[in-house]
Amino acid sequence: MSFLIIRRAQILTKHNMVFRNELRPRGKVFGLTNRQRVYIYCTMRVRLEYKAMAFLNPQERSFSRSIVQLAYCNPFLPERIEHERTALGSDFDESQADWNLHGDKWDDHANVTAILRRGEQLVDKLRKRLSTDVKPTPEELQLYEDLALFVLYNRFRKNLSQFIELRSKGHAPSSLATSYDRFQEMARRLLHVPRRRSIAEKEIAHLFACFFQIKRAFHYIFRNIIGVSSPAARFRAAAWQSIFTHHMRRYRNVMYNQMADITTLITGPSGTGKELAARAIGMARYIPFDPKKAVFAEDYLDSFHAVNLSALSPTLIESELFGHVHGSFTGAVKDRVGWFEDCTPTGTVFLDEIGDVDPAIQVKLLRVLQARVFQRIGDTTERSFRGKAIAATNRNLAEQMHAGQFREDLYYRLCGDMIVAPSLGERLRDNPEELHTLVLFVAKRLIGDEAVSLTEEAVSYIEQHIGMTYAWPGNVRELEQCVRNILIRGEYQARRQSGSPERELTRQFAEGSLTVDELIGRYCTLVYAQTGSYQETARRLGVDRRTIKTRVDPQLLESLRSRHSGEDLD
Repeated sequence: MSFLIIRRAQILTKHNMVFRNELRPRGKVFGLTNRQRVYIYCTMRVRLEYKAMAFLNPQERSFSRSIVQLAYCNPFLPERIEHERTALGSDFDESQADWNLHGDKWDDHANVTAILRRGEQLVDKLRKRLSTDVKPTPEELQLYEDLALFVLYNRFRKNLSQFIELRSKGHAPSSLATSYDRFQEMARRLLHVPRRRSIAEKEIAHLFACFFQIKRAFHYIFRNIIGVSSPAARFRAAAWQSIFTHHMRRYRNVMYNQMADITTLITGPSGTGKELAARAIGMARYIPFDPKKAVFAEDYLDSFHAVNLSALSPTLIESELFGHVHGSFTGAVKDRVGWFEDCTPTGTVFLDEIGDVDPAIQVKLLRVLQARVFQRIGDTTERSFRGKAIAATNRNLAEQMHAGQFREDLYYRLCGDMIVAPSLGERLRDNPEELHTLVLFVAKRLIGDEAVSLTEEAVSYIEQHIGMTYAWPGNVRELEQCVRNILIRGEYQARRQSGSPERELTRQFAEGSLTVDELIGRYCTLVYAQTGSYQETARRLGVDRRTIKTRVDPQLLESLRSRHSGEDLD
């Protein structure tokens, strides 16, 4: 080892006169020989050289990687909070660890503020290093760019939120010139790498459009999909992926202008919020920004068009979707532009209850989704559909395909992106606090400032007279009507399921209206009601007894107890 260090010193002395002078024999100094002095000096010099060459030290690299994972993950999944916890370490505030479950915390929370403060400090340090002779590796440059983007977004997110809030009330200005000028200046300062990379105006405008899209996605997903339960959080996460995919970086680079080609299909029981999820996705599509005019290419508020297919006759459906020409049928007194033709490239057509559509119209819908062309009724001119289609149904499409009522080729055009809306019963079983959250949301829309008192009244009535195990067959829509009834009359007559629990389960199974978790839970409950023992139920089903305990449905068990003997013997 000493020989190698001395050899290193000999090489360095060829290029460093000062260092060469330090190596001249001077006898023992502080009890050290020349050989020992050379070893110590060269070791320090090598370490200093390494420190000078490294763009990121280990701590900075670790923090930057945490920021990258945080910035590109799905914010509605638990992994988002884990990345925040990793980035802050012992400074992580556990009281703010559930912000992505609460719509009232989503724009200002302590942990993100702390992470942003650290990120800004690190970006300032790294910008100074970039102006020196340091040569960062490609990986380090990518880490710096992602860190700079995180800082850039968070510095402007509140401005964008205010714009969205005002725009939804019709008060926002049509131009974003002032905000964009500041954004452009900051983007050029943060993302410019001397001698390595300059950022073009086109790229800055694209980043501005992406950041605006992210804020709209947060805004509409949080306001349309309410709830603190795990199923509600997964529902929000699924909507986020329908907008940005699971690979955010790839979306920003190439997928942002290709999502219109992928149809989204939302399934689930009636009243679970399928249209609200569709609206959130449609209102958060990518819209290009024109830097010269300082405006977005289109107004997102006019971009979503919903058509309830089950409420219209086949002729009216065709007219609504495809349009018609004068005289094409009785009542067609003038030409009409259909929604497919009127839809802009950044717009969305929502096809609600697509499972109820006549087979003849299914053929035309298939052509629109497959070839992106159609014809008006009574016309032969081909026209183009340039927007995105979202479909929803509460039907079991697999069963309908088996019965010949729904075309398989249309289904395989719809299922490129699928979302399953959870039932209210599933959400309440996961987290009973969901009831208070949803009732408060409904009450705020009904009476505003008096919402808290109505919420207390409604929740108390439900607990005492309806019961927390009520199935809510009408889901969130039924809960809304329940709150309205309590507001007006102080009571609500809940609709009870008729027939035996076994027969009801058989019907739900045949209709395909149960999720996998619901099916497993109810089957476990049926067997447990027969055995009266978690241990015996676990033995019959071949699973752990603890699994049975978590799967038993209290409401179903209560209705079965009068039909089967046996209590919990464990």
